[in-house]
Amino acid sequence: MRIRVRTSRSQGAAPPAAPARGRNAVEGADRAPGWRPETEPDAAARARQGAGSGMHLKSFFAATVEAALAEGSRELGPEALIVQSRRTPSEWRHLGECEVVLASAASPTAASPTAAPAALASRSAVADPALADPLARELAELRRQLDGMRRSLSRSAVSVPRWLAPSSQAAGIFSVLVAAEVELELAQEIAEAVAARLGPLAVDPEIARHTAQAEIESRFSVDATLGRPGADCRVVALAGPPGSGKTTTLVKLAARWGLQARRPVLLVSADPHRIAAADQLRTFAGILGMAYESVESPAALAQVLRQHAGKELILIDTPGLAAAEMDQAQDLARYLAGRPECDTHLVLSASMKSADITRAVDRFQIFRPAKLLFTRLDETESWGPILSEAARTGVPISFLATGQQIPEHLEPATQSRLTEQLFPAGESRAAA
Repeated sequence: MRIRVRTSRSQGAAPPAAPARGRNAVEGADRAPGWRPETEPDAAARARQGAGSGMHLKSFFAATVEAALAEGSRELGPEALIVQSRRTPSEWRHLGECEVVLASAASPTAASPTAAPAALASRSAVADPALADPLARELAELRRQLDGMRRSLSRSAVSVPRWLAPSSQAAGIFSVLVAAEVELELAQEIAEAVAARLGPLAVDPEIARHTAQAEIESRFSVDATLGRPGADCRVVALAGPPGSGKTTTLVKLAARWGLQARRPVLLVSADPHRIAAADQLRTFAGILGMAYESVESPAALAQVLRQHAGKELILIDTPGLAAAEMDQAQDLARYLAGRPECDTHLVLSASMKSADITRAVDRFQIFRPAKLLFTRLDETESWGPILSEAARTGVPISFLATGQQIPEHLEPATQSRLTEQLFPAGESRAAA
């Protein structure tokens, strides 16, 4: 396995001189905008600043997080701290699919022997007035990048020492979870719990993986049912922000759990503001041969529910509400939350950032959603925010939408489906 690395030092420490061309390493300042591999004059100028001490950061790139972590542990020692673990950005993907940043205490070192020839080249460059200004600009840019790196390190230096992995297995599990964008504190709790289950001795990777999956599954629940238990008429409402895929998901539910099951179904549009959404739902109802109603108020919705109480399944499409529009749905939200037979699913796009998902869930609490339904899973590879939100709220996940096909791209949520995507078998090797 070929590992590619880049290094940097904080608190004024000078990085070593640039390696010879062709080496499998990328060294220098953090990848700020405008960064490029340093030239020999650049390296010499920095080498003349002198070596310092402080925290030593090093990024390891490899095909998997475990491979990068293992290489880093061998080079920096078992005391190295995990600063960051993520998928490599596309512009650096040629170095490896995954990046792990480790930190270790750096001892004072002498200037690299390769710095002397570079220093001579640098003095020759400065002597040439045509090269003086470009070199000065390059040095200023390097200083700016190093300052930014030091500020970033100072922000993370407070939090990094708070949690030291109790074992290499825990460190590997933690890295995988963080790379999947699981919330940091939850990732630490899961890694520590798995380490406690496995004990201090290394175990088979498959055992470590199954143990991690079991611990992850204990943190969230699933409930792929429609309607409240014991209700003769299953009333299901879909709520959520605009663009989350509520209408398409509602049609998928109608086709699979209504049409295919030969149940009489009613589709209801409770969105009086967006005519296009109501027209789309009316069109789908005609194609599927299902009854359709459009209402403009909670009172009208209550009347429709009374008229169609004999239907086995009633699906209600609510307006897509942005943060500034929540006041417009106060009456509808109170009505649905007050109906004990109404099963409200909060529809969220899995491609949203974790913080945006959290804000949306908190904002839609006025509907008192009983379940979380995630769409657009085909647009993201990071399922960690889904797990984090389900664990934070304790609200079960109902269904997963993985594309636009009706009704094929909708499946009941299962714990194994989520954990296998979150913790693939190939990413447990570092736990051994």
